[in-house]
Amino acid sequence: MTASETRPLTATRTFPPDFLWGTATAAYQIEGAAREDGRTPSIWDTFSHTPGKVFEGHTGDVAVDHYHRYSEDVRLMSELGLNAYRFSVSWSRVQPTGRGPAVQKGLDFYRRLVDELLAAGIAPALTLYHWDLPQELEDAGGWPERSTAERFAEYATLVAEALGDRVGRWITLNEPWCSAFLGYGSGVHAPGRTDPVAALRAAHHLNLGHGLAVRALRSALPADAQLAVSLNLHEVRPLSPSAEDREAARRIDAVGNRIWLGPMLEGAYPEDLLADTAHLTDWAFVRDGDTAAIQQRLDLLAVNYYTPTVVSHVAKGAARPQDDGHGNSEHSPWPGADEVAFHRAPGERTAMGWPVDPSALYDLLTRTTARYPGLPLVISENGAAYEDEIGQDGTVHDPQRAAYVHAHLDAVHRAITDGADVRGYFLWSLLDNFEWAYGYAKRFGAVHVDYDTLQRTPKSSARWYSRVARTGELHAPGDA
Repeated sequence: MTASETRPLTATRTFPPDFLWGTATAAYQIEGAAREDGRTPSIWDTFSHTPGKVFEGHTGDVAVDHYHRYSEDVRLMSELGLNAYRFSVSWSRVQPTGRGPAVQKGLDFYRRLVDELLAAGIAPALTLYHWDLPQELEDAGGWPERSTAERFAEYATLVAEALGDRVGRWITLNEPWCSAFLGYGSGVHAPGRTDPVAALRAAHHLNLGHGLAVRALRSALPADAQLAVSLNLHEVRPLSPSAEDREAARRIDAVGNRIWLGPMLEGAYPEDLLADTAHLTDWAFVRDGDTAAIQQRLDLLAVNYYTPTVVSHVAKGAARPQDDGHGNSEHSPWPGADEVAFHRAPGERTAMGWPVDPSALYDLLTRTTARYPGLPLVISENGAAYEDEIGQDGTVHDPQRAAYVHAHLDAVHRAITDGADVRGYFLWSLLDNFEWAYGYAKRFGAVHVDYDTLQRTPKSSARWYSRVARTGELHAPGDA
């Protein structure tokens, strides 16, 4: 079956019996307790408290108070029949300065969370880094500096020694593309810097940090631990079949995808990427032995997907659409792609303005499988923001979200049928939460959160997803 073919919505798709059905969250987006038990500011604390950086000055100081309500949130997952949960550890909660010994109170929180998950029959999947670099490390130069990669490996060891006896799945980095190019390139994410060379240096040191962390984890964890990295791989499509538009797609694939896949899985940066960015840097920050350190065996490749990336060529100096879905900035997050314009595909969009296109997920999974046969995949994030409100009956009806998830799970099932080894799906997100620069204005959660009272209310899509998770069968949307 090709990506363009469809199947009746009423047809039931059955997933493998050991398929992981979960949800995902990130520490700064949900935990709150920003100044409790030794935690110090991360770059997102600093960024969100900087006027003009986040919608209406929202911060993650309280978020949805998961730090104190984690038992309630685990109970919600259990009631929904989920068998896995992907969460991230706050680096500055565990190691406030980014160096030195761990703070046991910080580790104790994650010990309690993991124990609660295991007691509920929910497998934890731990992400070490979801964008919240300790501010002290940023003050020392941040990810553009090599030392940050070294500190990350030390931090990985601390967490592994504390939780390695009870966590079986580990993810080093979440979406390093965002950390490097939104954080240091366009400046729409923390730490808000706008230097393309610093962004490329950050990308390399994130790669290096990943490799060093995998080495450290292999030394500290049981032999059966599964290690992964979570990449927001871009399904890049040229606006037209012209040679110019296909060249634009190649450039974005290089700096969006292969800048990670090359060194992590093939042991080298792509030559075309180096050529595209040669006017910016000679890449002298890549030292002998770095790519060998980066290329470490992975047990899974975790993929985050929301929407495709559509591009075209534009003449140098001409006005170019920058509707890439990654926030507004005068500075591009795409170094080496100055003659590329971004477009949004026609059709339905989410509240983020992102086009809904599950065929791109199918294409992404099958293309990745063809390039890296034998490497299992997992969907570590997929979901949609919509304008959700509690109705007069006290429920939140969100049929659009259920339809979105159904269509993308159908794409996953088709990819599995066509040979992709996809082991699980983590819905983004468990809870409405702090949505980075959008503050609390965008809701991705399966569970609605009243930000005044912090009351949790599962949405109708959560009840539908619960049935899918319990049965392993993809039923029609609304069939709860």
